Amino acid sequence: MGPNPNPNPQGLIVGNYCHDVLLKDDAVLAETLGGAVSFISAVLDGLHIPSQYVSKVGPDFSYHTDVNHPPILSPSAKTTVFHAFFVSDPSEIRREDRILKRIRSCDPISPSDLPDRSNSSFSFGMAVGIGGEISPETLEKMLDVCDVVFVDIQALIRDFDEIDGTVKLVNLTETGFAHLLPRIGFLKASEEEAPYLDLDQVRKSCCVVVTGGKEGCTVYWEDGEVKISPFPTGQVDPTGAGDSFLAGLVAGLVQGLAVPDAALLGNFFGSLTVGQIGLPEFDSGLMQKVKDKVRERKMQCDEHDDRSRFTKPSGHEQFLESLSAAKLVTTRTVSPNVGDQVLDPNPGCTSQQRLFLKNSVYEEPVKSIDANP
Repeated sequence: MGPNPNPNPQGLIVGNYCHDVLLKDDAVLAETLGGAVSFISAVLDGLHIPSQYVSKVGPDFSYHTDVNHPPILSPSAKTTVFHAFFVSDPSEIRREDRILKRIRSCDPISPSDLPDRSNSSFSFGMAVGIGGEISPETLEKMLDVCDVVFVDIQALIRDFDEIDGTVKLVNLTETGFAHLLPRIGFLKASEEEAPYLDLDQVRKSCCVVVTGGKEGCTVYWEDGEVKISPFPTGQVDPTGAGDSFLAGLVAGLVQGLAVPDAALLGNFFGSLTVGQIGLPEFDSGLMQKVKDKVRERKMQCDEHDDRSRFTKPSGHEQFLESLSAAKLVTTRTVSPNVGDQVLDPNPGCTSQQRLFLKNSVYEEPVKSIDANP
C-alpha cells in the first residue's frame, strides 16, 4: 500500500486514479488526472479531514507529483484510461451526447489491499470506483473496517463493452452487491442512475441521495425525503462535480451536521468544481471560511437522533445564505493548465441547470447502449 501522509486517518477512500482524455469532434480537448479520489481528496484535504487512500496505477501514471496520496503501483498493469467523446451542439453539450469508453483498466483493488480491522478502524469509508475495480469482497472488507460506508453507485452498476469498452449500466440486482445494501450507510446516485436500482426498496436499507440537476439533490430514507437547494454558478467544466458533491456531503456528516445541511455542503462543492477546468483548486481562505461556517452551524444545532437528523433543522436556509456569501470570495474560475478551452459553450447559464446533466467523464451515467433498466 502506498505511504499514507495522515498518521491518524479518519476515513478510508477506495478507488483508482485514471487518465482522462476529453474529445470533442474527434479532437483532443484535454488530458487530465482523473478518478473520483482525486476530486474527493481536494475537498477533504482542504477541510483537513485526514483519510487513507487506496488506489492503483501502472508504471505509466503521469501525475505522481500532482497527488497528495500516493497510489499502489501495479508493475504488470497500466493505469486506467477513459475517453469521453462529446459532439458539438450550438446550445449545449448534453449528457446524452457523450459516450464514455474505458480504454484500459488497471488491476482491481482486492480485500488484501485494505487495512485489517485489527490494525486500523475508520469512522467512515468511501467506495468510489470508476472502472470496476471494487469487487463485492472488497466492499465487504470496507464495511468490516469502517463505522459507516458511503458508496457511489457507479462503482456497483457499471459494465463495459468487451470490444470497445463503452460504458453501460446494469440493474443493481444483477450485480453481486445487492446483499450488502443493509450494511451501507449512504448510496449516492444521479437521476439517470436511479432507475437501475429499486429506490422504494433500497431506501428501506440505506439512505439514498439522488442528484437532480437544476433542482439540486434529494435525500431519501425509509419513510421520508427532502429536497436540497442548488447553488447557481457560471459553469466552465462539469468534470468531477459529483465527486466533489459526495466529498462535501461526507465532510458535513463527519463534522456533525444534519443530513440536509451536509447535502447542502455537497451542492456547494459541486458548484465550485464546475467553475474550474479539470481538478479544482480551492482557495485556502475560502476553505477556512467554510470550516468556520460548518463549525458555527454545528454549534447552532442540537444533537440529532436517528430520525430527526434527516429533517431540515432550523436555520437551514440561513446556512445556505452563509455558504453563498462565502462562495463570493472565490475568483479562480479557470485552471491555467488547459488554456482557454471550456466544455460549456453557454457559460451564462447557471451551473445547476446542467451541473449533473454533463458531469464527470467517469463518475456519472453516460449514453446507455442497450442497457435499459
